[in-house]
Amino acid sequence: MLSVFLDSDVILDVLAKREPYYGNSALVLNLAIEKKINAFTSPLVFANIHYILNKLNSKYSSLESLKRLRRFIKICPINEKNIDFALNSEFKDFEDAIQNFSAFDKKINFIVTRNKSDYKFSNLTILNPAEFLKTQN
Repeated sequence: MLSVFLDSDVILDVLAKREPYYGNSALVLNLAIEKKINAFTSPLVFANIHYILNKLNSKYSSLESLKRLRRFIKICPINEKNIDFALNSEFKDFEDAIQNFSAFDKKINFIVTRNKSDYKFSNLTILNPAEFLKTQN
């Protein structure tokens, strides 16, 4: 089964119902719910989503959203090697570099993000939600 790393923007599009991005991002998450893909993200994404959702909703609501999400999204571990690669990479954003090398280490097939330029130094295939959905037809 295909393994896909979901960046925080894709997940937040769904949890915060951000238009005009909600539709395609929801379709990607539904593939994970239906077990048609193995969806992964990082501990950093969970922390960032919690922080942002707390600003939009109550703490209880934010945690409940993350608990539901956790039922169908796996977590890529972050280890010393990922940090070392990120520290020595050309990525502009350190967090994106960590996530990239964590996904690479886990042999993920795709990173799905709306911010493809953040991953221009990646060796992985980087797609936005609409592009990824086209690969599933």
